[in-house]
Amino acid sequence: MHCLSRTTFLLLALSIQALAGYDPNVLPKGHEYFELRDGLANCRIKFEREKTGRIAFLGGSITASGGWRDHTIKYFQQKYPDTKFEFISAGIGSMGSVPHAFRLERDVLSHGPVDLLFVEAAVNDASNIPEHPEQMLRGMEGVVRHARMVNPLTDIIQMHFVMPPHMDDYTKGKVPAAITQHEKVAVAYGNVTLNLALEVTDRINAGEFTWEKDFKGLHPAPFGHQLYANSIQRLFEAACKQPLPVAAKPHELPALIDPKSYVRGRFGNIADAHIIKGFTLEQAWKPEDKKGTRPGFVDVPALVGTEPGAEFEFSFDGTGCGLFIAAGPDAGRIECSIDGGEYRLTDTFTHWSSGLHLPWAVILDDGLKDGRHSVKVRIAAGHNDKGMGTALRVFHLLLN
Repeated sequence: MHCLSRTTFLLLALSIQALAGYDPNVLPKGHEYFELRDGLANCRIKFEREKTGRIAFLGGSITASGGWRDHTIKYFQQKYPDTKFEFISAGIGSMGSVPHAFRLERDVLSHGPVDLLFVEAAVNDASNIPEHPEQMLRGMEGVVRHARMVNPLTDIIQMHFVMPPHMDDYTKGKVPAAITQHEKVAVAYGNVTLNLALEVTDRINAGEFTWEKDFKGLHPAPFGHQLYANSIQRLFEAACKQPLPVAAKPHELPALIDPKSYVRGRFGNIADAHIIKGFTLEQAWKPEDKKGTRPGFVDVPALVGTEPGAEFEFSFDGTGCGLFIAAGPDAGRIECSIDGGEYRLTDTFTHWSSGLHLPWAVILDDGLKDGRHSVKVRIAAGHNDKGMGTALRVFHLLLN
């Protein structure tokens, strides 16, 4: 990747900051917005002594769009010019902690041992599953514990990005639900956290810049991405002031916060599902309505049904399961029966489905007894809540 010179990089950063007159090194309330906890010594040993490093960025559209991620990559390349880095960009729009936990193996761990993992999900968890705070915790603990089970030396930075509801909560003296749940994981596992939601709130309330003219949205303007990067750099520089031990130390695994967490989350192959009736396995699905799609979720295999009564089944070993689907304008209602139990109804149409076939994780059940289970899924009678469709398109089975 091409690097800007350090001088050019700093001038660009300063010019962006000058737009709003904010100084990243002057803290509006005199305290920092990160917690170092167990620190970042393991990845520093890799970067500083062994001159190699693998850094992964796991998140939603704010991560996928670059910006803060690109600035952070340049920072590490400039700080450690003799280190050979591999950067894994695993941002996918609309994804929160639940899909993160199930796609972690494919999108991150398959690349090899990770030295430093950045993960963000506070915005999409708050947007996608506000009525399920327990899933916010189960998803984030699933990511963290799974990563540490594969490589106990992995250092993790959990980031809380900003959105207006987070700002409203903090202004009222409340901690947003998603951040509360994610912090429980960080405390238990000794992870570093960076609370950008609180920092942006405090800086706006202090009059340093405005949401409307400078930050401009939960998908930040360049100013907002630079602010995120500035805070990450401040965090890492603070971590670098801590003494570096002689050898890396594995992170200990605490007792599970929630036994139902998605620590064994993985993708199941839709080809392993048994079609009972009405579904077809398309090798390169794409929508016929010309509505939007997300990269990686079009022209790929999908299990497709469009009529009520269409049904398939699958079996798995574990405690929970779900579906990774395309929730577009014609996404319908589905019914699920596990181990011969009663069928339960779920509407797969989302707030964002009208104009986009967005990838979406649907949890069917996450409280099963550990063991072998059989699952039947069928398209329910009637249309979705908007009266627009009866379709179900499945990319992956979600297995825990």
